[in-house]
Amino acid sequence: MSRSFLVSSLSHISASGEAQMVDVSHKPTVHREAIARGEVQLQPATLQLIQSDQIAKGNVLATARLAGILAAKRTGDLIPLCHPLPITHCEVQFHIPLSHDRIEITASATIVAQTGVEMEALTAVSVAALTIYDMCKAVDKFMVIQGIQLVSKSKRPV
Repeated sequence: MSRSFLVSSLSHISASGEAQMVDVSHKPTVHREAIARGEVQLQPATLQLIQSDQIAKGNVLATARLAGILAAKRTGDLIPLCHPLPITHCEVQFHIPLSHDRIEITASATIVAQTGVEMEALTAVSVAALTIYDMCKAVDKFMVIQGIQLVSKSKRPV
């Protein structure tokens, strides 16, 4: 595969190889939703501290939820070529499986716009995971953030 083919197939790269913001002005305005997921693996004892609200920095999941939502709203400020979007909804949810060895994070973001909200959903999951890590790092040196991925995206006419 030639370099020129790769460059021309990447929407964020100009014909001369320069980074550029994609022009979405020609695209129709539609209702869009994206869902992303990730997880933080941690020690069962850490999870017990989180569930009993005994982490010294405060309520971990409430703080991580808020951090994820705020991050989704600021994605255009964090990712250089991302469009700044006025998202209409963002939700961050947590699930603790029976194994009690991780916190699964799911985020959804919604907008009526000319471009998608995948980056906002992914950013919400990422920052929620980082917040959990930050709040628990003093009690768990073995945490792992992993599996951050886009689960789905959809669009429909308004």
